[in-house]
Amino acid sequence: MKYQPAIGLEIHVELNTKSKMFCACKNNSEEKTPNLNICPVCLGHPGTLPVINKDALEKVIKTGLALNCQISENSRFDRKNYFYPDLPKGYQISQHFTPLCKSGFLEIKGRSIRIKEVHLEEDTCKLLHFKNYSLIDCNRAGMPLMELVTEPDLSSGKEVRMFAQELQLILRYLGVSNADMEKGQMRVEVNISVSKEEGKLGTKTELKNINSFRSAERAAAYEIKRQQKSLESGKEILQQTLGWDEKEGKTVLQREKETALDYRYFPEPDLPPLSLRLEFLNKIKAEIPELPEKKRQRLEAEYHLLEKETEILIQNKDISEFFEKTISELPPRLSHKDLEKLIKLTLNYIITDLMALLGNILISDKEFKITPQNFSDFVMTIFKGKITSKTAKDILKEMFVTGADPSHIIESRGLVQITDDSEIEKIAKKVISENPKPVLDYKAGKEEVLQFLIGKVMAASKGKANPEIARKLLKKFLL
Repeated sequence: MKYQPAIGLEIHVELNTKSKMFCACKNNSEEKTPNLNICPVCLGHPGTLPVINKDALEKVIKTGLALNCQISENSRFDRKNYFYPDLPKGYQISQHFTPLCKSGFLEIKGRSIRIKEVHLEEDTCKLLHFKNYSLIDCNRAGMPLMELVTEPDLSSGKEVRMFAQELQLILRYLGVSNADMEKGQMRVEVNISVSKEEGKLGTKTELKNINSFRSAERAAAYEIKRQQKSLESGKEILQQTLGWDEKEGKTVLQREKETALDYRYFPEPDLPPLSLRLEFLNKIKAEIPELPEKKRQRLEAEYHLLEKETEILIQNKDISEFFEKTISELPPRLSHKDLEKLIKLTLNYIITDLMALLGNILISDKEFKITPQNFSDFVMTIFKGKITSKTAKDILKEMFVTGADPSHIIESRGLVQITDDSEIEKIAKKVISENPKPVLDYKAGKEEVLQFLIGKVMAASKGKANPEIARKLLKKFLL
């Protein structure tokens, strides 16, 4: 029997509240100046009292509801006691006995991954290590931190990546966190064990120092193989905390962990118990938007998109909203066939051309000037054959820079497509007379030369000639 991997995740997420968890200090994880956003409360000075951040509380409950969790009507905070230089108070305010959310699940490609709990706590300081000394930056101390703990239901590195990516999407859709792993706003710890006995867990190792989804997948896959090889050769798996060396592509020992630490949890005496009323929970539930999986199903059913197209829209929430608003601006009473063509045309220009123009700008930014109505008019202009695809790209660039209406750009620059056969005929005959060698090559059987001649016609007409008419006329005169 093969060894069965069992993987559980512990994921910490920085919540995007304006202030810290228990004080009024600015919550800014990207602050570069050390020890700027600090006060006596988050530094744990004697005589100070914490106050619960309601916004952070609501964000965790909203996440729990989105992950199908049971919400604890009665909850409270606890003290997690340990001594370490990054913990000014000598304890961390967390939730141990009654977490806000428990017994949830997240569907990943048809598999239900159980979520043990989602709770709220405060972050610690940041340690900066140098050769002979370390420094402490307390800007992060007291920041609201959400911790999600799964059951050991995952079984591969690929599933680890998929779970973390889907969770990140949900967090962004909910607006509770940007969850950027590279910036430390989302931190994934992977707990792995392998065993021959189904339903029984082996000795667990913990993987830390993971800063990307790719690294999480690679680290988990490596550690599964490492443990399997060790067991096959008769070696014992030790309970260890391991780091991931991205450059070497392997796990490395950080510390041995023989027994679990005794944190001496007890109820936080300076904070009152939480009693969550049903109307409070219903209000939060009503604020939950359409989540990624539901949106996937709707987009595919409503617009008949390919899976790849749907995923691009799901991964870019503002792009998908712009797409749907553009479709809603199309003329009414279109035939089903025309509507399908326009949907494809709209999506293609958004994915290939508009997204390339956006760069680092978001559609939700003030700098973005194209309205859904103007983009809809732009697509209709192409659909009706008033402009060529080459001209369309130039018009879209001008729309992006100026925000002008496409019809105004076309009129002011004289960009209407030439569809008159006699006018294109003159250009085609001139191109044939000026390019004798390509003409001879075409007549000798090199059919690919025709595209070169079409390009010459398009260039001579400044991109305005209808390419299909140009093709038809060139073939006629080259017989």
